[in-house]
Amino acid sequence: MRLVFGLVLIVGVALAGFAAYMAKNRFDQYKKKVADQEHQLKSNVPLEAVFIVKRQMAYGEVLTKDDVQVVAWPNNAIPEGAFKNNPVVEGEEPEGPLLFPTTGELRTVLRVMEKDEAVLLAKVTSPGEDAGVSSRLEKGMRAFALRVDVSSGVSGFLRPGDHVDVYWTGNSQGREVTKLIDTKLKLLAVDQIADGDRSAPTIARTVTVAASPSEVGALAQAQSSGRLSLSLVGAGDDAEVAAVEIDQNQLLGIQDKAVVAKEVEKVCTIKTRKGAEVVEIPIPCTN
Repeated sequence: MRLVFGLVLIVGVALAGFAAYMAKNRFDQYKKKVADQEHQLKSNVPLEAVFIVKRQMAYGEVLTKDDVQVVAWPNNAIPEGAFKNNPVVEGEEPEGPLLFPTTGELRTVLRVMEKDEAVLLAKVTSPGEDAGVSSRLEKGMRAFALRVDVSSGVSGFLRPGDHVDVYWTGNSQGREVTKLIDTKLKLLAVDQIADGDRSAPTIARTVTVAASPSEVGALAQAQSSGRLSLSLVGAGDDAEVAAVEIDQNQLLGIQDKAVVAKEVEKVCTIKTRKGAEVVEIPIPCTN
């Protein structure tokens, strides 16, 4: 009887220990899962509703509501100029620009957008505008056309959106000079092409640049009085360019020899006689 009681006691203690072990293991797993969920919640980034395109959109296409959809986007990685799907509250100013204003006017695509790409302000026109050159002009700027050929137009490798330096070659004060007259002018169009996504070289006859009214005046005067050449500025190049003016002598390394005429100093004298001797005495000149 004592032996049976002892066996029952041992088995009971063993079962109790096993149950305690299993309970502790389950509790530890639960604590770990709760800690993981808390960590995940802390690392989660708030999301915002952003418009993206559902298909590839080409230059000149009109953007409609059927071409876009709304997705959740991490608010710390939203591209600058992206259109958010903010609710319009009557009597309040909308937060940010509206992709589809209440007036019903649609925007036009200015640059190619790939499928699932966010719609950006820089890639579409203002509501109701087409994709012409005027839609790309910033406030206070004007469009001006420059005549070019295969040599002055960088062999046809210019594209809308590029930036160029403009050099003038002509006669100045009796000598042939080449001078930098403007820097980093933005190209709006090459011939009649304003699509900056075209990569094939085009031998253009004209390029259209964006310039201020004073720059337009300088370019017009330069174009009528000499020859213009364009120099392509590298992408992302923000270096300041110093004034450039080169003539033929500088190009060939010839230095002008200045003839310095030495003025003969004028001396004024008076003559006096001392006995039989005549003496000249210097005096200050009156004229």
